[in-house]
Amino acid sequence: MAASKITLLTIFSILTILSPVSQAKPVGFQRIKQQQKAQGIRTGTEPFVGVNIGTDVSNLLSPSAIVSFLQLQKISHVRLYDAYPDLLKALARTSIRVIISIPNDQLLAIGSSNATAAAWVRRNVVSFFPDTIITAIAVGDEVLTTVPSSSPLFLPAIESLYSALVAANLHNRIKISSPHAASIVLDPFPPSQAFFNQSLRSAILPLLQFLSRTGSPLMMNLYPYYVFMQNKGLVPLDNSLFKPLTPAKEMVDPNTLLHYTNVLDAMIDATYFSMKNLNVTDVQVLVSESGWPSKGDSKEPYATVENADTYNSNLIRHILDRKGTPLHPEITSSVYIYELFNEDLRSPPVSEANWGLFYANSTPVYLLHVSGSGSFLSNDMTNQTYCVAMDGMEPKTLQAALDWACGPGQANCSEIQPGEDCYQPNTVKGHASYAFDSYYQMEGKSAGSCDFKGVAMITTTDPSHGGCIFPGSKKVANKKRQVVNWTQVSGAADSLRFVPFCIWRTRGVLLYTAFSILLYIPLMTPF
Repeated sequence: MAASKITLLTIFSILTILSPVSQAKPVGFQRIKQQQKAQGIRTGTEPFVGVNIGTDVSNLLSPSAIVSFLQLQKISHVRLYDAYPDLLKALARTSIRVIISIPNDQLLAIGSSNATAAAWVRRNVVSFFPDTIITAIAVGDEVLTTVPSSSPLFLPAIESLYSALVAANLHNRIKISSPHAASIVLDPFPPSQAFFNQSLRSAILPLLQFLSRTGSPLMMNLYPYYVFMQNKGLVPLDNSLFKPLTPAKEMVDPNTLLHYTNVLDAMIDATYFSMKNLNVTDVQVLVSESGWPSKGDSKEPYATVENADTYNSNLIRHILDRKGTPLHPEITSSVYIYELFNEDLRSPPVSEANWGLFYANSTPVYLLHVSGSGSFLSNDMTNQTYCVAMDGMEPKTLQAALDWACGPGQANCSEIQPGEDCYQPNTVKGHASYAFDSYYQMEGKSAGSCDFKGVAMITTTDPSHGGCIFPGSKKVANKKRQVVNWTQVSGAADSLRFVPFCIWRTRGVLLYTAFSILLYIPLMTPF
C-alpha cells in the first residue's frame, strides 16, 4: 500500500453559517441505479464494507482458516492483491465476494499479448467461477503514480482482459477496474475545484470512458490519515476521524456551499468533480482502500490504537448508514478497509506493518465500536464476546491448547466431563471451545487471552447449545438464579456443596486434583 499523498493547494474556508444555505443539486446519476442492480461488485442498492487481505504476514493462517475466520466475522467482501489459487479454492461455495488483482509486475505481459490475457482469465477466473464469487478484477495497484512507465500498457491490459471476459461470457458478471492513489486528483480542497493531473489525462480519460461503457467503478485508495499528516494545523483531526462536529467546525466548499463533516466524503466528491470536468458523470467511486494505522514511530504520533479504532468504527457506521456524500447523497460508495491482518513483514516506517484490524493469529488489534451496524465484524466491544476454537485446526494442536487451558491455565473445565452438560459433542474442538472461553472470561477478556498459539478466535456468536451454557453467555445468570431458587425451595438445613477442584481432560484421560468430589457440609450462606 503506497502512501497516497495529497497536495493541498487550498484548504476549506471554515465558515459559520447563520442562515439556511441552498445546497447544490447533485450531478445526474441516471445509470448508477441501473448498474447497482447488475451482479458484480455492487449487490443490490446496499453499500458494503469489505476488507483487503495482504499476505506480507509471518505465520499467515491457512486458506481454509482464513475463510472460516471471514465467515465468523461476517465479512462478505474481500479484495486480494493477487489471484491466490489456494485461497480462491477455499472461498468456493461461500457467499464471500472477491476482487482479485493483477500485480503491477504482470502488466507488461498481459498488456502486450491478448493470448496472455486470455490465459490469465482462464487460469484465475474461469477455473474458479461461479463456485467462487469473483466480482471484479483490479488491474495493478496505483499504476499511474507508482510505475508510470507501465501506463502505455495500462489500457491495453484492461481491454485485453475485458475481451477475454467477453469470450467467456462473464463480462456482465465480473467488472474490471484499477485502484488509483488519491494523488491523481489535484487541488482537492475544496472538492469543487478538483481536477485530475493533466499529465495523466491520456490514460485517465480513456479509462473513465471504458468504466462508463462497462458499468464499472473507479477504484480509489483514499486515506484521510495521510491528508491529516501532511496538513496538520489545516485539517483538524476530528474531521479526519468522522467525529461529530459543531456547525462552526464543518468544512464548507465556498463554491457550492456544501458542508463536509469528514475528510473522506470530501475526497470522494473531489473525485466526482474531477470526473465531471472530463464530462463523465455516470461512473461510481469505489473506495478500494481506506484505514488508519494503530502504531507508528516517533514521527507518526497519531498512529494509535485509539485513533485507528475511532476511524474504522466511524467509517463502518458512516457507510452502512447509507448517507452518501454532500454532492451525491443518493449514492454511497462501498469501502474496503485496509486491512484485515497486520503485515508484520512490511518495510518501515512502523505504521506500514500496523494497519490491520487483527494480528496474524486472528486476535483483534483493538475492539471496534460498531454497535447498530448489523453483524459485520464480530469483534465489537459493545456486544458480548466469546473465545472459541478455530475451524480447520489440527486435533493434536487443539489438544495441547486444551490441556494447557484446563491445567496451568486453571480454566473451569468441569462442564466438559462425561455426563455434564457440555460433554457433547465429545470432540476436541467442542471441549477446547468451552475451555478457551472459560479462560478468556476468567481473564476479563483481556488482550491476548484468546490466542492459544493461534488456534482460537473471538466471536460475538454465543456458542452455547442445548443445555450447554458457555461461561461468557448471558444465559449463565439465568442458570445461576434457577439454582438459587432450588436451594431456597428445598428448605434443607444441609445441602450438597461442590468443593472447588481442578479437573481436566488430557489425551482422553480424566485427571482429578481431589479424591472427594462432593462433600456433605452445612449450607452456611446462600448458594
